[in-house]
Amino acid sequence: MKRRNFIKNTIPVALLPTFINGQHVTAMGPNSVLGKMAAAFTDTDHVLVLVQLSGGNDGLNMVIPLDKYGILGNARSNVLIPDTKVLKLNGTNATGLHPSMSHLQKLYNDGKLNIVQNVGYPNPNYSHFRATDIWLSGSDSNQVLNTGWQGRYLAGEYPNFPAGYPNANMPDPLSIVIGSLVSPAFQGPAVNMAMSISDPANFYNMINGTTDPVPNTHAGHELSYIRTVADQTTQYATVIKAAAAKATNKSTLWPAAKKNKLADQLKIVSQLIAGGLKTRVYMVNLGGFDNHSNQVDLSDHTKGVHADLLFNLSQAIEAFMDDCQLLGIANRIMGMTFSEFGRRIVSNQSGGTDHGAAAPVILFGNQVKSGITGSSPNLPQTPTVNDNIDMEHDFRQIYTTIMKDWFCLNPADVKATMLKDFTPLSIINSTCNSNAIADDIRKNSGTKLLSIYPNPMTDQSNLSIESKGGNVLVRLYTMEGKEVETLVNENLAPGSHQISFARKELTAGLYIVRMDHNLMVQTKTLVVQ
Repeated sequence: MKRRNFIKNTIPVALLPTFINGQHVTAMGPNSVLGKMAAAFTDTDHVLVLVQLSGGNDGLNMVIPLDKYGILGNARSNVLIPDTKVLKLNGTNATGLHPSMSHLQKLYNDGKLNIVQNVGYPNPNYSHFRATDIWLSGSDSNQVLNTGWQGRYLAGEYPNFPAGYPNANMPDPLSIVIGSLVSPAFQGPAVNMAMSISDPANFYNMINGTTDPVPNTHAGHELSYIRTVADQTTQYATVIKAAAAKATNKSTLWPAAKKNKLADQLKIVSQLIAGGLKTRVYMVNLGGFDNHSNQVDLSDHTKGVHADLLFNLSQAIEAFMDDCQLLGIANRIMGMTFSEFGRRIVSNQSGGTDHGAAAPVILFGNQVKSGITGSSPNLPQTPTVNDNIDMEHDFRQIYTTIMKDWFCLNPADVKATMLKDFTPLSIINSTCNSNAIADDIRKNSGTKLLSIYPNPMTDQSNLSIESKGGNVLVRLYTMEGKEVETLVNENLAPGSHQISFARKELTAGLYIVRMDHNLMVQTKTLVVQ
């Protein structure tokens, strides 16, 4: 995604002081509560928690192929974990975990963890920025998308956003990011639907009605004023604060505040879910994985920077899962770790590892099919510094599985989100139940200005436009964000208008129809057969 386009389409959430326990929270679009029928649906809604490991995680040091240990020893002796220290997993002698990950070892052995081996994509990119962009947008390596995979999902579920939001039927954020920056993963076809809770101390300030003191200076007075204005413009601060007030974390496994940054973030997530927030997706982040040097303690390879990171990851997820269980929400929650790439098979001379390709992805939750999906990495007998782990699973297979078996999308909506067909994996115990009434409520909330029929299109389709009076601009785009043609650009009187347009030279595939009208933007996905 081109960064200037992402920034241009992003709500300036960095100004919104929505904080929980000092963490910055980014919220995306509201969720559905409409009467008892909708409440019955949302009470069982599935929640996805995305754990981003920024910097490129060394998968060979995290999930250790014991059946390839001899080759691994020849390739990376200066960072290698002693095989006697590797944590064993029930049911396999081929794979183990880093000794710092005893918390995740327990979750695996308790049947709540799936390790998907060798996850990547064809023709991998080794730039942090571009590789992250690929993972967040769900694009091919040679393709630049202006939307994120979660943004497309949310736009499909709530196609009228942001017109008319928040409202009585949809008061909650659709998605929340704990962190000061909004994520391109949530960029929709028209807008990024994110707001941010940036830091845990400020979150607790918000729910306790307190603020950090400001200096008695002109700059301090200005800061106080900015905070006040920002508070007034935070659309979802009230519902987030109300949710936080309804629940208290129960697990005794949480580390002390500020001892584990990831745990501080996940502690907020469980509190908000238990407090009744109907948010569908949360994203948290643990950085520091770009370990080109000093990845391990030279005197003890089980210790060092990477070991500390893996300990924090493992500890935080176990505490989160325990808290969710005690709060009675564990069956609704599934989490996934991901990083922009793995590391090379061969370590470097600085006691670290360099940018690589495929790496394991961990899924956790009560509804995850516990086990190892795939085989140990394919390591050459005499690896060189240029050798990488081959891809066995495309990361978009995991995304597809989440859409199909967790968010319960039908095949057409899965393809509209993923843009292509990817073979799903057997990693989730699907509990999808059809609820057409609640689905209709969700998809028809907000101000509906645009619809297309027939859709899919063969030779011709029609635009149904609800004009408020004034100029209506409707344009057709490819999924990559390239404008194809202008379908409407004229002043329309208030009321309903039907406008036909022909297929012309459009090739089969997915397109975005975008309508701009009186400062409102709405988009629809068009399928051309």
